[in-house]
Amino acid sequence: MRSLLTPEKPPRLFSTANRRQPLKPAAAFSFLALMIINLTAYPALAQERLLRTLTVAGQGEEKVQTSLAQVRLGVEAQGKTAQAVQAEVAERTSAVVNLLRSRQVEKLETTGISLNPDYSYQDNKPPVLTGYRGSNIVSFQVPTPKAGPLLDDAVKAGATRIDGISFMATEAALKTGQQQAIREAIQAAQAQADTVLGALNLTQQEIISIRVDGATPPPPRPLLREAAADSVQSASTPIIGGEQEVQASVTLEFRY
Repeated sequence: MRSLLTPEKPPRLFSTANRRQPLKPAAAFSFLALMIINLTAYPALAQERLLRTLTVAGQGEEKVQTSLAQVRLGVEAQGKTAQAVQAEVAERTSAVVNLLRSRQVEKLETTGISLNPDYSYQDNKPPVLTGYRGSNIVSFQVPTPKAGPLLDDAVKAGATRIDGISFMATEAALKTGQQQAIREAIQAAQAQADTVLGALNLTQQEIISIRVDGATPPPPRPLLREAAADSVQSASTPIIGGEQEVQASVTLEFRY
């Protein structure tokens, strides 16, 4: 008989046996549902953070002074026979090329050569061969201040045609202009972001995306052919190249 003075041991609520027992279906379902909710919550939060972004674009433009002239000139001749025309073109072209080499022009190359027959057309009669026409065109670069006097001397040496002149900056000047244009584009984009976020009382957190577009050198600035011919008639008049515009575009994406 159990003594009344001896306290009865409290029942054990948990035991090792209870721990080994699998979860009941209802408890397992609740646990699985909780895990699914937790797993789906984090992507939603991440997506919400990505949605809180601002995308702005800025433009930059820098003017670069040109210092080089790209010139195309050549020799053209006419004659009764193809051999005579070709010989005259070759002789005059050699004199012009020797002059250009003595002036140490850069990127001298032949850009066109031709020899074609000339015909006379009268009424309904068959065409009559009247002779031949030939030409040889060369291209080269020279500092702009030297372009005018050199064109005048080239005509004296045998050049009979000037196909055009274009102006460009040096590679170093263009590279510096491109870098400055990108800086201006970034500053413009940043200013837009500050204006938008400031008006909405929002705070910029970080830049999450940067894209640079259009930081390419511009094409050479052309000069009309008639203006080039005028420079030959008055070699004392310098040819002024002007400026090239370098443009850049930058797109920034901010998180706020």
